[in-house]
Amino acid sequence: MDNHYQKIFADGLWYNNPGLVQLLGLCPLLAVSGTVVNALGLGMATTLVLIGSNVTVSLIRNLVRPELRIPVFVLVIASFVTAVELSMKAYFYNLYLILGIFIPLIVTNCAIIARAESFASKNNVIRSFTDGLAMGLGFTVVLVILGSVREVLGHGTLFANFELMFGAGAKILKITFVEHYRGFLLAVLAPGAFIGLGLIIAVKNKIDKRMELKKQTVSTKTDAEPVAESG
Repeated sequence: MDNHYQKIFADGLWYNNPGLVQLLGLCPLLAVSGTVVNALGLGMATTLVLIGSNVTVSLIRNLVRPELRIPVFVLVIASFVTAVELSMKAYFYNLYLILGIFIPLIVTNCAIIARAESFASKNNVIRSFTDGLAMGLGFTVVLVILGSVREVLGHGTLFANFELMFGAGAKILKITFVEHYRGFLLAVLAPGAFIGLGLIIAVKNKIDKRMELKKQTVSTKTDAEPVAESG
């Protein structure tokens, strides 16, 4: 893979993750991440909108006048959100009922309009597609991790209600850690989502610091080697 595309994926999944670094789209991220299936449903919907809007904006970027670009970008995003919403109504109706208003609210997700404005409007179709995919996957991964933690702590299960997305056969994927679990209320409520996201961000920052320290150590050793040889 070209180094430029590797950087796009690295930015979307880690270094510029919309949920952990840019802190965009926090309203749906925190509200819908009560279970894994809810998080995965919203994450996939957001990824599809990101890919579709990025590709479309890249295709029309030279046709739109600068003063009209934001309204046009919002119209493009709204069109893809409508298509995703209608598809969910047709094929995943029960999951759509659970996600509710957060599907149409994808239109207002700052991460999507930000990628359209800052990336897709300045790059070709392939790069814009890659950026939309990477940013969508990064957002989905954060949603699923947070949803997993909250579901385990709040309900004592994992992968519950997967049949809403993958059919009746997916019921066997459900893992029950504690029978007759009474639940941990904090994990279910909004404050638990904030705390969970904060802990995930803290872990990421800790990993980043260790990686930076490791790079500095390697760089210092590399710079010191010629001096040692000359002595």
